[in-house]
Amino acid sequence: MIGPASNPEGGGWPPWATEEVQQVPPDPGWSDRGRQLARELDALLAPWLLAGVEHIGSTAVPGMPAKPVLDLMAVVADPAAVVRDGFERLRGAGWVLVPPELDRRPWRRFLVAPDAEGRRRVAHLHILRPDEPRWTQQLTFRDLLRANADLRRSYAELKAGLATRHPRDRERYTEAKAEFIRAALRPRHSGEP
Repeated sequence: MIGPASNPEGGGWPPWATEEVQQVPPDPGWSDRGRQLARELDALLAPWLLAGVEHIGSTAVPGMPAKPVLDLMAVVADPAAVVRDGFERLRGAGWVLVPPELDRRPWRRFLVAPDAEGRRRVAHLHILRPDEPRWTQQLTFRDLLRANADLRRSYAELKAGLATRHPRDRERYTEAKAEFIRAALRPRHSGEP
């Protein structure tokens, strides 16, 4: 990994790479911090952006408990080119690239912004192509959560349970939310219960 010094006790990984999954109560400041970070990323990524950077995930939903990590998403023509040609800009702003072979999600490039001590994640940046369906899915799910208190409550309960069951396995925690998200995004037809 490129970024903060590795943690010898953690098997060579930086401490933020193995931090525990933790849900915290909603923070009203998340929205302002998300907007500010999106503006900063709009400026950093301006040569490549096809649309403005979006604040997504639970921290973008007022009143939603969440991991205290801001998720942001950018759409560009070629994510690999952004990493290749713009990485020094991103690194200078505190971002750390998670190599694609470790991220194991070929549809994106993924960066993490750790805190000043390099111990905790502060933000994630997902860089996607415009034809990637997850761009629309992430925005739609965020907006559904913002608009539907019952969905928000159910999702918060699911995440709290998963954080308890998978506190040291971010991958399993994330995978276990997938069916809930898919169900929320399924089109509803009139007359359907």
